[in-house]
Amino acid sequence: MLKVHHLNNSRSQRIVWLMEELGVDYEIVPYQRDATTNLAPPELKAVHPLGKSPVITDGAITIAESGAIVEYVVARHGGGRLQPDPASDAHVVYLEWLHYAEGSAMLPLMMNLYVMRLGEAGAPLHARINSEIDNNLSHMAGALGDQEYLLGDFTGADLQISFVMEVARAFGKLAPYPTLTAYIARLQARPAFRRSIEKGGAYNLAG
Repeated sequence: MLKVHHLNNSRSQRIVWLMEELGVDYEIVPYQRDATTNLAPPELKAVHPLGKSPVITDGAITIAESGAIVEYVVARHGGGRLQPDPASDAHVVYLEWLHYAEGSAMLPLMMNLYVMRLGEAGAPLHARINSEIDNNLSHMAGALGDQEYLLGDFTGADLQISFVMEVARAFGKLAPYPTLTAYIARLQARPAFRRSIEKGGAYNLAG
């Protein structure tokens, strides 16, 4: 059985959501952040050396990294759902979005988080970081256009990008992008997302 090693209030929420979208048989293995440090507990290192979440296990297979997990689960357990035809050009675009989410889009947002903690010492970096955040949000808004989802139909790419939207909104960066604000609201209105919150526990980034 697929097991989702799920850390509360983290990226692994979207992996629970993925399982709910696909309706696959899975089990949540819960972990709680340290109340003082907000870090993942050391028990996760027994699952994967990085000691982070999300991680899934599928029999003898262990996979970390959100993009790799989504790609694997959709390909192995999706039955053709949540991705374009693997032989199509659209599938190449889908793969790019899957890995863009963590590979490029999240970097300036994470830098923003860390630099905020530096107080005045981080001030010289704000302009460049904000420029990169806007660059990525503009790219996503342009790609979405007037579509409901990035590739027209809902796919694993939308699920991956959702966390970027959530973090950007938490930092107050989505206000200039009404189409992205409507997009994340649309994603979080999906029944499978709501079920994932019920099963995965409280999730502060839900809005």
